[in-house]
Amino acid sequence: MTPDAVQPLDQAHAASAKPRGDDKAMLRAAANLTRELNQPKAAIYWADMLASALTGYAMVAVAILASSPWVALGAAVIAVLTLYRAGLFIHEITHLKAGALPGFKLGWNLLVGVPLMAPSFMYEGIHNMHHAKTRYGTVEDPEYLPLALMKPWTLPMFVVIAVLGPVALLFRFAVLTPLSLLIPKLRDVVVGKMSGLQINPKFVRRRPEGEFAREWAWQEAGASIFAIGLIALVVSGVVPLRAAAIYIGITSAALVLNQIRTLVAHLWENDGEAMTVTEQYLDTVNVPPPGVWAELWAPVGLRYHALHHLLPGIPYHALPVAHRRLIAELAPDSAYHASNHKALLPLVVRLAKSSWRGGPAA
Repeated sequence: MTPDAVQPLDQAHAASAKPRGDDKAMLRAAANLTRELNQPKAAIYWADMLASALTGYAMVAVAILASSPWVALGAAVIAVLTLYRAGLFIHEITHLKAGALPGFKLGWNLLVGVPLMAPSFMYEGIHNMHHAKTRYGTVEDPEYLPLALMKPWTLPMFVVIAVLGPVALLFRFAVLTPLSLLIPKLRDVVVGKMSGLQINPKFVRRRPEGEFAREWAWQEAGASIFAIGLIALVVSGVVPLRAAAIYIGITSAALVLNQIRTLVAHLWENDGEAMTVTEQYLDTVNVPPPGVWAELWAPVGLRYHALHHLLPGIPYHALPVAHRRLIAELAPDSAYHASNHKALLPLVVRLAKSSWRGGPAA
């Protein structure tokens, strides 16, 4: 099998549909072949994040100032893709060990997290639970819903709700943050239900403690000041309503794109029972090369999402190397090949079919 080969979707479906224990050969190979890949490279992180963010904001400005609607539209599309890429570094931040990239979290929050009103506290501590071996796919997983087993209308609703994401975040930080500091019961709701990028409606977040509480405080304050300032500037006429609407529209489109990516990040076929590591891997999705489009809708290593669940400590820039090594090493009947899919659309179709019939095919 060539390094870039992927298993056909129907074969992957059949493989993942079977209950199975852990593929020990896969787990052993994953550990042995990637030992030296765990160190993040600061130059890559900083260059990628800064280039993505600065290009995104420049294109926002072009979209606002352009006299030609076609120029404005083209700039807006580039802004969506680049700000989306910049925003997804929040995922890398949650996995970075303390001190691994000095200053990166602070820099990302100041340049991306606060202006997009999604500072890193919204994901830190939440995403780590999703990777806990005893939580994944259960009711205690804040990032899991059995979408393949739910009503068909939940899928379009899952995506459409992201359209209102920027407005919801604006309201959360401009209105609810200051009010919740004065009303303790409201604060419980804001922290428990409105302070995490989770999709499980049953999940309730605990209040932060220690150093994380201090990081949460300044990040939330920064996002609140930004949100209140944006509203004040629009109301006072300093920032035209059209400019603010374009910015909100671009961030909304980026959130929709992320929601579509989330829709196919897993197969969502678990009914709440605890799963083995291999079963968790098989419920997750890689969309590796040779396809190129996945690098746009699943950037910053997220096209290797299943591999990331297998090896969450590997930085995004090393995942392609790890994938090629495992593809070359593991036998064709290895579970590793079953989570490699070809493209976005077949995954969406599969999920829609599963939802329509109330579960995956046997």
